[in-house]
Amino acid sequence: MVRFGLTVVRHGETKYNKDKILQGQGVDEPLSATGFRQADAAGLFLSNVKFTHVFSSDLLRAKQTAATILGKNKFCKDLEIKCDARLRERKYGVAEGRPLTDLKAMAKAAGEQCPSFTPSGGETLDEVRERARDFFEFLCRLAVELEQKEQDMHGAASRSSGTSEEQLVFPWTNHCSEAELSSDNGGASKILDANILVVSHGAYMRNWISYFVSDLNCTLPTNLTKSQLSSVSPNTGVSHFIVKLENGNLLKPEITCVCLNQDSHLVDVGAECVAPKVF
Repeated sequence: MVRFGLTVVRHGETKYNKDKILQGQGVDEPLSATGFRQADAAGLFLSNVKFTHVFSSDLLRAKQTAATILGKNKFCKDLEIKCDARLRERKYGVAEGRPLTDLKAMAKAAGEQCPSFTPSGGETLDEVRERARDFFEFLCRLAVELEQKEQDMHGAASRSSGTSEEQLVFPWTNHCSEAELSSDNGGASKILDANILVVSHGAYMRNWISYFVSDLNCTLPTNLTKSQLSSVSPNTGVSHFIVKLENGNLLKPEITCVCLNQDSHLVDVGAECVAPKVF
């Protein structure tokens, strides 16, 4: 069985986030001072996790967040951050660079509601989901290839002498209530074939998680509400999943959400932790 950890983090705050202006793909704003503090806090939260791979959207706010998080890590400061356009925010077309209220007005004029409304030149939710699906299948193939390479090089016995569990397993027990953990901690007590960090964007992440739940039957924490599931992550909110591929079967991944949009690390940052639902 192939098993890998997937940690997904939204980028830190930008001035446009604070002012409730849509960025999408066409506005490539850097992090604000608050955004860098949020990224620092997320980095400290994840500092004891030994990631094997790091992927980021190629937009500046995500790249800066990923670099800041890695800079705080005890094990993988020098790990290469691989940028991937499939992780970009949803494209909002003519609404990019305009206030969120303008998007809502466009939707109302069209007799539709956010977030399903697609402004001219923007991406539909199905198009965003297709990007997310394609990237996730790429991660699954990566994990399978790593496991096969490990077996070919050293044999199954080598796994017992590999990287220690403490460096691979996400430290939820230190940061989440017991109710937020699945009954077996998502199986996270066993060695993982890969532990992957992804830094992306709010609307994209919400669509990705929706794909996990509706298409792949992701197991969710028992106390998660529908409102929490449909909400956009706060800036630098952290979600963690354990993905299992029985016999390397890419078509039927078994996904367990250990925690969704975790934001306890933001308590002392002094920024708003609630994100508008359509971002």
